[in-house]
Amino acid sequence: MTQVIRASAQLRDKVAGWKRSGILVGVVPTMGALHEGHLSLIEEARRHSDRVIVTIFVNPMQFNNPEDLTKYPRNEARDLALLEAAGVDVLFAPGEEEVYPQGFATQVRVAGVSEPLEGAFRPGHFEGVATVVAKLFGMTQAGRAFFGEKDWQQLQVVKRMATDLNIPVRVIGCPTIREADGLAMSSRNVRLSAEERQIAPALWRAMQAAAEAIRGGADPAAVLAEARVRILSAGYREIEYLEIRSAEGLRPVADLAEPVRMLAAAWLGDVRMIDNIVV
Repeated sequence: MTQVIRASAQLRDKVAGWKRSGILVGVVPTMGALHEGHLSLIEEARRHSDRVIVTIFVNPMQFNNPEDLTKYPRNEARDLALLEAAGVDVLFAPGEEEVYPQGFATQVRVAGVSEPLEGAFRPGHFEGVATVVAKLFGMTQAGRAFFGEKDWQQLQVVKRMATDLNIPVRVIGCPTIREADGLAMSSRNVRLSAEERQIAPALWRAMQAAAEAIRGGADPAAVLAEARVRILSAGYREIEYLEIRSAEGLRPVADLAEPVRMLAAAWLGDVRMIDNIVV
């Protein structure tokens, strides 16, 4: 049975006991509204850890839009049932005052990798992500942490932060889980209307076609321009970015011989969709 813990002191005591027995602890940080993508992270954590903690905390610091925070789906009872079925040892679900007590005044900023793409369109977002993840690493004291590759830039920010701050955790990226039609699984997908849900995979399909053309030697700028037209023609209302960047530092690239990713963010109705693929 999954134990629910809300106080960090209680969690630290439990983890300390595990560690005294030589037990390796893994953590899967989430904001709840769990889906198959999260469950795949938990499965990976169970393969590589003796005990698994899943955290659920809807982090207000990483939301630029208060309305988006209010609309974020929450259903702890449903999430807990999924965690129990998945064999999770502990659900750590702290309240906001546990994470950000009165007088809290610290932010973690990861320069470089956090600045383009999401960083440009959502100022302050990655400061919120890095701060809460640093806190969750400290609260859980886990030796391994599992994040989905769907949020590729977030994964790179967390890896850089853990390295730079000498946090003794191994950050492991896990493949994006997709629906049968290619749509990347996301908690935000539940906000799509039936019509929008049919349109949504057009983003991934356009990216796949663009990546294939670029691998075949086509000019990247021309291919990306054509992909933008396809995405908007399919019914997306706005594209914030569709770019090719270096896989690790997310630098602009001229030489496609190094590992690169194609990353995109686009609005479908009132839902902001993001995705990324290998080129």
